[in-house]
Amino acid sequence: MSTRASRDLGDSATVVTSQKVRAGRDDDYKRWQEKTNQVVRGFDGFQGTELYPPVSGEENEWVVVFRFSGVEQLTAWLNSGARRQLLDEGRPLFDGTPTQEVLTGGTPAQDVVTAVISHDVLPGRERDFMRWEDKILKAQEGFPGFMGSEMFKPVEGIQDRWVVAFRFDTREHLDGWLDSEAREKLLEEGRGYFRSYDVRKIGSAFGGWFRFGEGADEGIPANWKQAMSVVLALYPTVMILNLTVGDWFNSLGMPGYLALFISNVLSVSVLTWLLMPLVNRALAFWLLPSRA
Repeated sequence: MSTRASRDLGDSATVVTSQKVRAGRDDDYKRWQEKTNQVVRGFDGFQGTELYPPVSGEENEWVVVFRFSGVEQLTAWLNSGARRQLLDEGRPLFDGTPTQEVLTGGTPAQDVVTAVISHDVLPGRERDFMRWEDKILKAQEGFPGFMGSEMFKPVEGIQDRWVVAFRFDTREHLDGWLDSEAREKLLEEGRGYFRSYDVRKIGSAFGGWFRFGEGADEGIPANWKQAMSVVLALYPTVMILNLTVGDWFNSLGMPGYLALFISNVLSVSVLTWLLMPLVNRALAFWLLPSRA
């Protein structure tokens, strides 16, 4: 994947919606979102949707991603009476007005953590903003885990904001960049080019072990389902390794720290390339019911 920011518009179109849910209304919101997912599946060009619950310790903000084959199809959904009716039904569940960023073109990525930042750029400062974003990109390239960045210009008739999406291999590396002194200095420099900005984080804890193909309706299983599936495969793996390889290490007199390291490498390898693909197929009906 190229780490150069892309400004070319392709055929695909994505909308990232963020909404803060009122305390105690999570279950009602999930039912409302499932109803929304059922409705959007009937629209031309729909390719998939992904729901990302709030990260522990952060505000109760849910992120939903809708993917369409083209911007015209996405616009038809955004301006539809069916969507307006759904928003009216869900308004009592939201704490404040939901926000959305529309991305046209770009390269889809899996098994990474993404931050989507929208900027309200000042009129006449667009070129300065783009040059400033180039500085941001050069700084990001020096941080661990950086995997790429893309810029999305405003979409006429849908939104006026500029959106930048950048990816890191782990949430820790992403947070390392977001909280860095280098980024803080660049933000101070860029405040002359935009009025405000919003940050949305999208990611999954076990994304590398759950591959259901592009276009899956739900995209990624719920994190608690992923965790339970990993435990289901991890427990027998560790037990068998302890009873076989572990005894052999003990007979060789291998130091405990070295034996533990090798055992971890073996268990992760067995999970990644042998057991988790089998678990995914066996539990697909439960991990992603609509996909099954």
